[in-house]
Amino acid sequence: MIITPTAIKDVLVLEPKVFGDHRGYFMETWRRSELENLGVKEEFVQDNQSMSLQKTLRGLHYQLGHPQGKLVRVVSGEIFDVAVDLRKSSDSFGQWIGHTLSAENHKQLWVPPGFAHGFYVTSESAEIVYKCTEYYYPEDDHSLFWNDPDLAIGWPLLDGQPLLSDKDSAATPFNDAPVYESAFN
Repeated sequence: MIITPTAIKDVLVLEPKVFGDHRGYFMETWRRSELENLGVKEEFVQDNQSMSLQKTLRGLHYQLGHPQGKLVRVVSGEIFDVAVDLRKSSDSFGQWIGHTLSAENHKQLWVPPGFAHGFYVTSESAEIVYKCTEYYYPEDDHSLFWNDPDLAIGWPLLDGQPLLSDKDSAATPFNDAPVYESAFN
């Protein structure tokens, strides 16, 4: 597996080795020992899968009392995946990283606890699978406004407004949002 650090400490791009022939391909999508060697020691407790249509933007979501680390990959289609550092004591607090993930490039994004996460679908549709280090608690769910000028995320919007849920349409601006006081390290 090729593991590439990003501009934000602790966020990683993982690219599995793909072994293919005329029948198809095989790849190992994660190995605990590889992540542990990089200091990622969280244990995954829940797997999620979602399907979204083109121009759907989901996020930016986080749980304050039960922070989730997420290992995100795309099994069909393509997304622009974003992580925003909400760890107040971090040097990269309020910064974001975005990366294109697709079924074709097989790349994954490790989003550690303490980050808000969201994605925008650039293909006709996309299916996303992600492992979580904490269970989902609906009462602890928070959402940052996707287009907050203080974050200035460079979403690759296809045209016009993205498709949003009611929750994401009514999200909190970054400067008013509750954040994590520690960096979890």
